[in-house]
Amino acid sequence: MDASPPHTNALAVIGGGPAGLMAAETARAAGFEVDLYDAKGSVGRKFLIAGKGGLNLTHSEPMPAFAHRYRERERDVARWLHDFGADELRAWVRGFGVETFVGSSGRVFPTDLKAAPLLRGWVRRLRDQGVRFHMHHRWLGWGDGHALRFATADGEREVHAAATILALGGGSWPELGSDGAWESVLRTRGIDVAPLRPANCGFDIGWSPHFAERHAGAPLKPVIAHWRDEHGEEHALQGECVATATGIEGSLIYALSATLREAIARDGTALLHLDIAPGRDIGKLREALAKPRGRRSASEHLRRQTGLDGAKAALLYEVLGRDALGDAARVASTIKRLPLRLRSARPIAEAISSAGGVRLEALDDGLMLRAMPGVFCAGEMLDWEAPTGGYLLTACFASGKRAGDGAVAWLRRKSEQAHTRT
Repeated sequence: MDASPPHTNALAVIGGGPAGLMAAETARAAGFEVDLYDAKGSVGRKFLIAGKGGLNLTHSEPMPAFAHRYRERERDVARWLHDFGADELRAWVRGFGVETFVGSSGRVFPTDLKAAPLLRGWVRRLRDQGVRFHMHHRWLGWGDGHALRFATADGEREVHAAATILALGGGSWPELGSDGAWESVLRTRGIDVAPLRPANCGFDIGWSPHFAERHAGAPLKPVIAHWRDEHGEEHALQGECVATATGIEGSLIYALSATLREAIARDGTALLHLDIAPGRDIGKLREALAKPRGRRSASEHLRRQTGLDGAKAALLYEVLGRDALGDAARVASTIKRLPLRLRSARPIAEAISSAGGVRLEALDDGLMLRAMPGVFCAGEMLDWEAPTGGYLLTACFASGKRAGDGAVAWLRRKSEQAHTRT
């Protein structure tokens, strides 16, 4: 077993996503030696995949509405964002010569929409600044004397570090490295970890074979989702979604995924209603559908009077059955409030992100584990969640900055204490 000698002022960062890279940059800028370890052959793999359709870096929504997106963790994340929020992130990106713009939805993108040039420039700068990268190092936990254990191609290796920042990701997209294997390691050390759950995910409904075969992948847009929260209060949100072979997904569903997931956990299922004809008045729909259809088929009559065809029309058949299409009042009311009973969230491996993780109560304000002085946590492995739209990435960057600052402050205190003793 290879055992590296201890470095009294060296920081080990484990995980090469945005949180880990930002933590490494922060500590190195403060003058500390930094070794960054990642299980894969290169860093930022999930970051690159997230940027394939256009890198959504952050959002232009002002505070405090921005912080409200983090739900129960609003107050905690707001503190991170106070130091490194959307404006600071855009300024940081500008330091690489990358300008950003605000899209029509308020989302912020680099002008070239690409993640790869930004990541390459970032890694190059970190190397130039002296950050040491160690790829194909899968973290196994701690050995004797608090040494960090890694599995490598050459066998197990132990590393001694003055402080450690864990930025190991959540449980989504495990093929890119964030497989949640750290959960059991931390629990055995007495760390309070909330179970990882899918976030920004799709849901299973259980379509008929006919609908699943013919309409899987079909867009449903625009639609308005209606639902009730745990207090019975009515909510509505317009957006787009997609029918899948097993249920439904897409940006509108992702925005509601935390609420829907919690409803399923609480009640066994979640009820969602879709208005599949936004802008159409229910009374006028009823009048149009009540007109004689003559020799036209029910499908053609529905299309002519409502404009619905394809997957939207198929949803009506799925919910009502063809025999009910002659009831104009029932069809009109279903068009405006089409009920969908969601049975379960899709597996966490398919989710865009995950909820759960190291509970923030187990950490101090600098994101150091209270039970393990000198060990910090950052990024998606922490117990917070947010919708897509740039909020996920922003909090990852911000928590990496917070953990990096926390590690620097802790290492300086240790150094001062050692100097005082001598």
